[in-house]
Amino acid sequence: METPAPIPTGPTDHDIRVPRNVLYAQEPWYCLGLFIFIIGAFQWGSFLHSKFARRRQVKAEESDPESASSARARGFALRRLPLAVVNTYRVVAFRWTLEIGESYTLNVAEVFVTAAYIIFLYVWAFMNTKDVEGYNLDLTYWCNRAGTLGSAQFPLITALGTKNNLVSLVTGIGYDKLNYIHRMMSRVVLILLWVHAGSEVIYSAPIGPMLVEAWVRCGIVAIVALTLLCVVSIRPVRAGAYEFFFYAHFFMVLIFLICAYFHTYGMMTFYIYPCFVIWGLDRLVRLIRLVVFNHSYFGLRSGSTLDATPELVSENCVRLRFRRPAHFRWTPGQTAYLIMPGVSRLPFEAHPFTIASFDSKLFDSVDAQECKSKVRFEPGTGRELAEHALGASTPFWKDVVFFINVRAGFTARLKEAALKGGKVKVFVDGPYGSTPDLGSFDTSILIAGGSGVSYILPTFLNVIEQVRNGKSDCRRVVFIWSVRDADHVQWIDETLIRAIQLAPPSLTISIQIHVTGTPASIAPLVREKAGTDADADTDDREMHLKSVHTGSENGKDSETDRDSETRGSEKTKDTFLAMDAVKVEQGRVNLPELLREEVELAAGRMSVSVCGSQGIVRSVRRGLRFPVSSPSNVLNGGPSVTLHIESFGYA
Repeated sequence: METPAPIPTGPTDHDIRVPRNVLYAQEPWYCLGLFIFIIGAFQWGSFLHSKFARRRQVKAEESDPESASSARARGFALRRLPLAVVNTYRVVAFRWTLEIGESYTLNVAEVFVTAAYIIFLYVWAFMNTKDVEGYNLDLTYWCNRAGTLGSAQFPLITALGTKNNLVSLVTGIGYDKLNYIHRMMSRVVLILLWVHAGSEVIYSAPIGPMLVEAWVRCGIVAIVALTLLCVVSIRPVRAGAYEFFFYAHFFMVLIFLICAYFHTYGMMTFYIYPCFVIWGLDRLVRLIRLVVFNHSYFGLRSGSTLDATPELVSENCVRLRFRRPAHFRWTPGQTAYLIMPGVSRLPFEAHPFTIASFDSKLFDSVDAQECKSKVRFEPGTGRELAEHALGASTPFWKDVVFFINVRAGFTARLKEAALKGGKVKVFVDGPYGSTPDLGSFDTSILIAGGSGVSYILPTFLNVIEQVRNGKSDCRRVVFIWSVRDADHVQWIDETLIRAIQLAPPSLTISIQIHVTGTPASIAPLVREKAGTDADADTDDREMHLKSVHTGSENGKDSETDRDSETRGSEKTKDTFLAMDAVKVEQGRVNLPELLREEVELAAGRMSVSVCGSQGIVRSVRRGLRFPVSSPSNVLNGGPSVTLHIESFGYA
């Protein structure tokens, strides 16, 4: 008589691993939510601290100007120890970098977040995988858990890839800065999903019969689509073939999510379908913004017609500008997505560009009497006079202006449209991105490389207007622009002239133009300043205003008018170069040396904003490390330096 098999009295492996798979997929959300909350608390705390610090400084200056001035004097003070600690953290976290190749850079904060996320996710995938018989790392435990953990991350990954998301709202960090986290999480989860797929092959061998199952085929298609997506999202592909990346990203994500939904149907679909909801909400918000900002195209009511003017300002740069829609507001450094049906291949193909102009209230604050003393207008209002006082630079204060580098695809077709002349239809989606508040800084250093001036120029104009209106503590602003060709200065020279004229006496301005092209290109710009008429800028303003007024009355477009315009442009250049605040030099700027000199001169709080290539960003980071931004320097009255980077070479 056979002895019956013993009936198991304890829990089986299935009873243990299934609840763990569910629980371990939920627990990372608690940790990630706490981490996001902490980052948000620090970000908003820093923002509020800068606001209250400025208010205290203003009160101190109003009550005792001499005391306020002495507070900025150098001298050892132990009370500055917390500030020295914060400054040290900034240096270590954001200016020490891991450099891979010529263009790939990760700062310590990004390395730490990446390493922490990898360790955290893989510890959760492989912890407590001992089966009931005592064998560690039992495959049946971590096989499905790896897939479940990976699936659970996709709602957050999707949110981080959208333009309007809750994470940006909580942390105050713009979607563009969060995009690195979006890509990093996608790549880490891809490896985790391949761990799941590989273990399934081993666990379910032979795999042949499994392929007849629809859910298995969907899983294979999903992971292949995600793999291809991660390959085409690497920087060389994004930078060199953006349009290909744009289309591939859309279709690969769509294939992945649909196949992942059917692969997890009945098990983990509650981690997949929220991705469609998040993406749909973002698209709905963007559609509403499109209708609101471009309402005249939709026939809702009369409004601004977004007919943009493309102009080829150099061989590889197009300036695009149009009148600001009534409801469209932005802050310096923000971007907008442009949809041009006549230029794009698809009707709603959107391309992001930084807004190079400044949404200013200057027209409301310039004194009309001051304008009338320069030239007589009949009839006219203060706003019209203010616009005429700004001359040809008016678009940079009120219109929407972009500088667009010409490459292949969309930008090449935009160049062709500029060569043909005329207008192009534009839909605007935006603005997007965050803007650093520079109002509480005593010194602002603004550094641009090439078309990076799109970010730096409106920031520069904003600093001047805030100081003019008593909303900024800034005492010194330094504008540094590195360009390849000296002719590029003409893009903004008129605007810089007006900005210098509008700046209050309390603000010291230094404009440094560095031409990196051939020495011959800078020769026309290098002139002796001695003997220059001190009132050249005033004469130029009057000449420009009179020519504009006369031309509008006579309606002439003759060769004489064009010659006059050419002479006016040449005189504007001479006036710009003759200004004491302007310096033009040949060769690359030595940013570490320049920053060291500025730090030695400054006290209080210093902001450094940079937008340019990875080479420029690396130089700025090197220039603001130890010993320039050392704790001892801060303790001895040196400035606390904050670095803002807007780089067009994302990792």
